[in-house]
Amino acid sequence: MNWEQELLNLYEINADKVGQVNYRVYRKKGEDLKVPYVLLPPFHTTVTAQIEVEIDEDGKFLDASAVANEDKQTIIPITEKSGSRTAGKAPHPLCDNLQYLAGDYGRYSGEKTKGAEECHALYMNALKEWHESPYTHKKVDAVYAYLKKNTLMKDLAETKVLLLDENGNLDASAKIQNIPQEKAFVRFVVRQKFAKDIVEENCWLDRTLQDAFIRYYQTMEGEKNLDYLTGKQEVPSYLHPKKIRNEGDGAKLISSNDTTNFTFLGRFLTKEQAFSIGGESSQKIHNALKWIIRRQGVSFDTLTMVTWESNLQPMPRWDASTEILVSSQTSEEEFEEEFDDDFGEDLADEDLAQEKKENVSDGNMITAFQFCSALKGYRKKIENSSRMVLMAFDAATTGRLALAEYKVLETGKYLENIEKWHLQGGWLQQKFKNKKIVRYEGIPGITEIADILYGSDAGGFLTINDKNGKKLYGELSKRLLPCIWNGRKLPYDLVVTAVNRASNPQSYKERFNWERVLMLACSLVKKYRYETSKEEWKLALEKECKDRNYLYGRLLAVADRIEYRTYDMDRDAGRVTNAKRYMSTFAQRPYDTWKIIEENLQPYLNKLKAVERRYYENLIDEICQQFTSESFCDNTKLDGLYLLGFHSQSYDLKTYKKEEE
Repeated sequence: MNWEQELLNLYEINADKVGQVNYRVYRKKGEDLKVPYVLLPPFHTTVTAQIEVEIDEDGKFLDASAVANEDKQTIIPITEKSGSRTAGKAPHPLCDNLQYLAGDYGRYSGEKTKGAEECHALYMNALKEWHESPYTHKKVDAVYAYLKKNTLMKDLAETKVLLLDENGNLDASAKIQNIPQEKAFVRFVVRQKFAKDIVEENCWLDRTLQDAFIRYYQTMEGEKNLDYLTGKQEVPSYLHPKKIRNEGDGAKLISSNDTTNFTFLGRFLTKEQAFSIGGESSQKIHNALKWIIRRQGVSFDTLTMVTWESNLQPMPRWDASTEILVSSQTSEEEFEEEFDDDFGEDLADEDLAQEKKENVSDGNMITAFQFCSALKGYRKKIENSSRMVLMAFDAATTGRLALAEYKVLETGKYLENIEKWHLQGGWLQQKFKNKKIVRYEGIPGITEIADILYGSDAGGFLTINDKNGKKLYGELSKRLLPCIWNGRKLPYDLVVTAVNRASNPQSYKERFNWERVLMLACSLVKKYRYETSKEEWKLALEKECKDRNYLYGRLLAVADRIEYRTYDMDRDAGRVTNAKRYMSTFAQRPYDTWKIIEENLQPYLNKLKAVERRYYENLIDEICQQFTSESFCDNTKLDGLYLLGFHSQSYDLKTYKKEEE
């Protein structure tokens, strides 16, 4: 099934949701941000309105006000031309800008009257045709009766919605929602004179008004032709909607206005032979796409990705972390958690330093068993015909939108691949969330991986601050998409990048941030070795492993622990151990570097109690006995497995310390 048919099916399946305004909740700087989304009827779009005018059913002016910023999204009817207008004059059928609606616009606009009379005449002629048709509506009649009076600007000025200068013209410095007054968009509320029934008075939410326009517009369309998508006879459209990724998006996904170059010439004589999509089909495709993107899409700079299950059952997101997938069982909660702008941003600097120092944890580490249990819950919801759809869009220019990715996968296979990604790369991870350190066994989300691999240690957290660097989120998403979605092998250069960053702990101001890099590197190394050699590694220490890389990593961890145990937490909090200081060199020349590290260990061993000193000395001897003489004297570069040995040994020593206490 092609992507157009998928979107048509999505629209038809959710036809009962047409016109319903819902809200998606984002987390930003510790506060909830509600963003509206709606599945639009055919021949309708959304705009941001700045002015709301109230009239009664007879067209009498009642009141006017500026629209609240949180309530500015407005559904309006459009024609084929008005829906794609840029610089041309094509009025919307009902709600529009002031220069289209106001017959007295020229009296208040000073020198800015050019074209306003023509715009208003075009608008009133179009509205009159709808008003006089069999498909008119009470609200259409009321708006037409009011605008015929040519008093809109006067009424708005008297109610102080529009501000005038000393000459009686629009104040050029005044704005409404950061929009110049002369460009303000107006919507209408038609109040009932006698409230007999419960009627939706807001024009932008009235389904009866929307249906009336659809029936009216269908009678105005031209000759029908074959729709290449549905195989039905429909009036074709060659001007397709915009605002796909967001309300300010001017890029179009489908365009056929090139008749001078060799877009179709040589294969077809006319554009109609090459390309024919019904106007209603086009509307449904674009409206379904806009709805699903606003409902559950993810944006990385200019790249926008969206996935959905064919029956809109909540499914685990492919780009989310293991912790998110386990803690969120419904799609709406999932979005709210994952889009937290910065999980540590609401902490004051002194609180952050104190909590990192004290290593405050929520105490409940998420395990692989919990992750598998969560996936079982998702599997119970799917049907045999269920499938997952992914679409990604990017724009090289402001006018053209490209379909960068399109994938369809059986939902059962999708869940299987999600499980492989999180289990094969599963390692101990940690992050700050709700002012606590959250630890879980799994792998971070895509944005977290990008921050860890390419971010800088700024403000206490790893993040990509550079504006151009934000593109890395999208680039990494496209590279990891086949690995997660289709189960392909992990790119080796990402593994190398993680290992190199983890081998340079001195590059990080915060120990916590370096530990996150180390944990991600262990995840990627673990997954890469499974994919290439079918090796299975666990966080639990492999005491019988005789691999040179793993053993050298264990030695480095013991040396790091010995020195760390002698530190005074108040005086030596920011001090780096010799093991970490030499870590990069150690990874390049382990045999030579270990001799230096071991020589420097003696003063720290002497500071320990006899029992603890003997324990660490015996542990070093035990690890060294695992080497062969050739492998120990081998001074060649270590591979990423040494980080698994280092982290597993470090974790084992911390666990031993707690058990001892």
